[in-house]
This record gives sequence, structure tokens and C-alpha cells, in this order.
Amino acid sequence: MSGLQGKNILLGVTGSIAAYKAAQWVRELVKEEAVVTVLMTGAAEKFVAPLTFSALSGNPVYRDMFDESPDRVMAHINLSREADALVIAPATAQTIARLAGGWADTLLAAVVLAAQVPVVICPAMNSSMLAHPATQENMNRLRQFGYHLVQPGSGALACGETGDGRLAEWEAAREALLFLLGPADLKGKSVLITAGPTREPIDPVRFLSNRSSGKMGFALAQAAQRRGAAVTLVTGPVALADPWGIDVIRVTTAEEMAAAVLGQAPAMDVIIKSAAVADFRPASCQSLKIKKTNQGLRLDLIKNRDILAELGHRRQPHQVLVGFAAESHDHLSEGQRKLREKNLDLIVVNDILGSETGFDVATNQVTLIGRKEIHPLPLLSKEATADRILDRVVTLLGEKAIKE
Repeated sequence: MSGLQGKNILLGVTGSIAAYKAAQWVRELVKEEAVVTVLMTGAAEKFVAPLTFSALSGNPVYRDMFDESPDRVMAHINLSREADALVIAPATAQTIARLAGGWADTLLAAVVLAAQVPVVICPAMNSSMLAHPATQENMNRLRQFGYHLVQPGSGALACGETGDGRLAEWEAAREALLFLLGPADLKGKSVLITAGPTREPIDPVRFLSNRSSGKMGFALAQAAQRRGAAVTLVTGPVALADPWGIDVIRVTTAEEMAAAVLGQAPAMDVIIKSAAVADFRPASCQSLKIKKTNQGLRLDLIKNRDILAELGHRRQPHQVLVGFAAESHDHLSEGQRKLREKNLDLIVVNDILGSETGFDVATNQVTLIGRKEIHPLPLLSKEATADRILDRVVTLLGEKAIKE
């Protein structure tokens, strides 16, 4: 289930060449089962036909403030009343100036003026227009109004120049929507999450590691941030971009992860250890590359610190501590043992041998084991799995607050 499922999204499209990208945004919203209604300015129609948006959204496109249709007479008032959020993408310099001035001379401007729902504005324009003091002042004024501006991207522009001003990618706008429409039940909470593998060096070119992609930890970090938490993500080496709005600390070895996590932990309300930290490391790392010989190679390994166990030993009464256990057999008994021995509130157990639940896949099927209950979850996306885990974390925080 998507966080946008069933949400009524009003999308305002203005006169920029980037209007064609808004059509793809409609497709993405519909794919997530959002209900999309499109408003277009006259200039936008010069770039994309209204029929395109009507066909993609499955709904009529609103264009005229003074439409003679009886059900559209009060569209500038009613549209925003029926919406959960209003997105303007692309938002031109002209549109931004109009909204900053509080004008109501077009249907879109009037709808924004009447809106009492979250407004997300996604600028798109030439770099010089974006950098102009008037545009910057207008954008700051919109922020003062409480509107959420999504930072434009950088790259090749339609005018042939290269620089800032490209319409943001859909993923950035989606994160803004999920943040604004989320339950905010972690607002005011500090959350520390670990992700990915560690790498334990053997020599300058070789290391011991595992198959963790970090996707589950990153999904947890994004989900917690959407729910209002101040999130710190400590991650091992992964091929994932830093999530939007999150403080990211990148480490390589288990010792580096231990230092980062244990240093951050005292200030946290919630700690979720989803990283797959190497249990062992080479006793020594060779300064030069080990040459291949006919006699093979023997590695002496020493045990790494158990970061989760140290967190359990040091934890404060108000903190919620969540661990992960990637198991190939005896899942429940191993999960319950680790829950007790490491002094956890919750442990998330998953089967690493499953084709849809192991490493580097988009889905997961986990079992949540608490001190008094066991909750098996169905096969879900990692994003949906993250939300189910955080639902339980919110409950645990509430239970601890009552005890205090």
C-alpha cells in the first residue's frame, strides 16, 4: 500500500517546456492509486494538450476561471476543498511572482489563494531567471506563506545552457508529498538508523563483506523522516543516494560504524539497527597487495564488537531499541534469543534464503518479535515494511511514555 493511495492530488501545470514531465508525474500518481485532477494555465496548453492529462488522470482538466458548466462555476473554491494536497509543477517565474503577490487572476492562482491544504511548488526556469533577486525574494515569500518549495535540479536546460532550474525529479516531489501528508506521529523524536554492509579490509584491494544493499535501512530512514522524525542514517558502502532531508554518516568498517552509532546513540529516542555488520575482520590488514601463490592463503579472523548488544547494555529507559536478524533457519527461536540477550524492544526477522525476501530485492517479508507478541507480516515492498515497523515503534514509544 502506498502512502499516496486514495489521496486527492490537485496538480497545477504552468507554461514551461517541463510541462511534458508533469504528464509522467500524473502516471506515477495514478500508478500509486492517487486521484489526480489537473489544472492548466493557458500558457501550459501551448506545450501539452489538455486531452493528454485528461487521458492519463481519467478526470476532466480544469482550465477556465469562468467555465459555463454549472459544476465548475465555483471551481476556484471547491477544487482545493476536495483535495488533500495541491502541487504546482512546473512552476514558472511568472507563476511564482503571481502567487507571491496574492493575485487571483487565473483559475490556478485563485485555487492556491483559497487552498487550506498543503501546497507544493516545483520551480522550473532558466538559471538566470531563477537566480534573479526578484525570483529569490518571491520564493522566500512563498515559504513564509507556508508553501513547500521543492529545490529545482541542475543540468542541461531547454535553452541550451547548463545550470540550476530543471524541474525536480518525481522522487523529490513524492517525498515532499509523503512528508506533508504523513501522520507526523514521530514529530519531535530523534531516530538513528543503520543500513548496508561493512567492509573489513584484507589488503589495499580486497575486503570481507556481505550482500546487504542497504535498501531496507534507507526505506526506514525515509519513512521515519516522512513521519516527522529528525533522522540520522549511518550507512556502510552502498550504491544508494543520500535520502532527502536526512543527516547521513557514511562509514566503511564495523569499527567505524560502532564509533558513529555509539557516539550518536545517547541523544536518540529510537535506534533501529538494520545494518548487516560483519561479525569478523582480518586480524591484520596488509599494507601491500597480497600476491597469488600456489600455496593458498590463510586468513586469521578476530571478532568485531557487537554494536547492538552494546546499545542494549547502554540504553536509556525512554529509548526504543530495534534490531534485525537475517536468518536462514530457526527464525523464531533465533529472533527470540537475540531479543532477550541483547535487551531489545523489538527484533525484525527475515529469511535470507527467500527469493523475494533476501538481499538486494525490492520486497521483504518479516516477522516482528516483541517481548510479549509475535507479528508475521505479509510480503510487502520495503517501503511498506518500513511503515509497519514504525507503526510498532510508535506504539512502543507510547507505552514507555505511560510508564514514565
